[in-house]
Parts: sequence; structure tokens; C-alpha cells
Amino acid sequence: MRFLRWKTICAAAMCVPLFAAAQQQPSDYAREKRWADEIVPQLVSGEPVWLEAPRTEKFLGIYTEAKNAKGAIILAHGLGVHPDYGLIGELRTRLADAGYTTLSIQMPILAADAPPSRYPVLFWEADARFAAAMTYLKRKRYEKVVLLSHSMGSRMANHYVGAHPLVPLAGWISLSISSGEFAPIKRVKFPIFDVYAENDFDAVLRGSPKRAAVLKRMRGSSQAMVFATDHFFAKKEKELVSLIGLLLEGEKK
Repeated sequence: MRFLRWKTICAAAMCVPLFAAAQQQPSDYAREKRWADEIVPQLVSGEPVWLEAPRTEKFLGIYTEAKNAKGAIILAHGLGVHPDYGLIGELRTRLADAGYTTLSIQMPILAADAPPSRYPVLFWEADARFAAAMTYLKRKRYEKVVLLSHSMGSRMANHYVGAHPLVPLAGWISLSISSGEFAPIKRVKFPIFDVYAENDFDAVLRGSPKRAAVLKRMRGSSQAMVFATDHFFAKKEKELVSLIGLLLEGEKK
């Protein structure tokens, strides 16, 4: 019965259009294919899965199953890259080693020279992909599913959570949201965790007080800063995984 309710919510999440078609643009599927052709043959851990969503072509996910998993985490990468790139590529394996099954998904992308300001035209498709990832994990009987996003991926996750607050997530961990601020979030029942770096992008640092103020009004939510690292959490991946574990398990830092 619970899964049937989720299917109803999921269908709405994937099908609600924006107000004007001009605000929508599909992902650069040819570029996605080039990424997939490059990374899939080189995967050492995890398995490639091809996910489907309405009005979009099949897209790549990398599913990495943990033994005796505590739950599952959907991972959303940053601007114009792929699900095994950089920080997210590190987290998908490190979190699996820490006991969380991960599903790192290809987020919609534009041409390599497209500026960040153009990316909101893809948010409708990001919504559909998050919903498809949720469906995939729910079918595998994961009751606790968390969304973890980085940079532009956090802007996309913010749009998804804001537009579909009833989605049955156990939490959303936003790493260094590239806009520096949260778009409106209302009626969300799960905790939101804002994590950023001491030497983060200027927009992320400037917006941290406003993000903290938003989270103070949300039960169980909090903000944390990781010292001595940058927007990409370079050389602090191990510490970041430990922090994520503390947040998800409700322990005090």
C-alpha cells in the first residue's frame, strides 16, 4: 500500500509541467552518451543501470550496493559532468563502504560552454530523473532513501524538493549549493542538511547565514561547515563521509 501511494506521488513529480514550454529544454543526450561510453567500461565498483522517465531518454545510473545496508542514497553531481566524476564519484563508493547503498545518477546537462545561468531550463528533467531514481530504489525495497547533491546538483534537488514536498525521502543533504541560497521550501516533512566548505565559492559563503535561518524553522535540520577545504571538498572526502554518517544517524557532532 505504501508503495502504491509513492507511485502516485512519483507520477505527479515526473509529469507536472512548468508554466511555459519556453522554460524547458532537454538535456544534451549526445553528450550524455559520450560520458557513458567513456565511464561504463572503466567501472571498477558498482554496476551501470539505465533508468527511464517520461519525456526524457534513458539515462545512466551507477548502482553500488552495500552489505547489510542502512539505507540508500541518491547522488546528484554538479554542473555538466557525470555520475562518477570528482566528489560524487568518490562518495558513491565511500558511502557504500560505510554501509549505504548508492545510486549515482546522470543529471541533465547542456553543452560544455553553457553558463550556469542557463541550467534552470533543465530542472523539469532533473525532477523526472530524481523521481525515477526513487522508484528504482523503492522497487528494491529500500525504505530509507536520502538525496545527496552537490553544487548545481543541489540547485536541481532544491527545485525537486520544493516542487514535490511530499516525496518520501528520509532526508536531503545539500553540499555547497551553487546559488548560495535555497529556493522556497514549504511543507517538507524530512530533515534538510546544508553542508559547505570553509574555502567555498563566494556565493556559497555569503548565503550561509540565510540558509541557516531557513533550516532553523525546519525540525531536525542543521548546517555544518567542513574546515580546510574548498567547493569540491578536496582531500576531505573521508571526513565528509563521517559527517554524512553522523547526520543520517542523528548523532550530535
